[in-house]
Amino acid sequence: MTAPEALGTLVVDARGMRCPWPALRLARAMREAADVLLIADDPQAGREVAALADEHGWLVEDGATDAGEGRWRVRR
Repeated sequence: MTAPEALGTLVVDARGMRCPWPALRLARAMREAADVLLIADDPQAGREVAALADEHGWLVEDGATDAGEGRWRVRR
């Protein structure tokens, strides 16, 4: 399996951060990249990511949740 970084995807690891920080880190990353993988373990992160993506017109792909963490691939 190819690592996301090899595909030009910027990885944002927001584990341990509580909302709104994962969404804020995602917004900052989307300024620089068109394809971002956000990893977060805050249960509210999914809603925050969805709202932010809806506001900006970004496409969100929900990834598998693993041991209490979520992964969202966000693209412009």
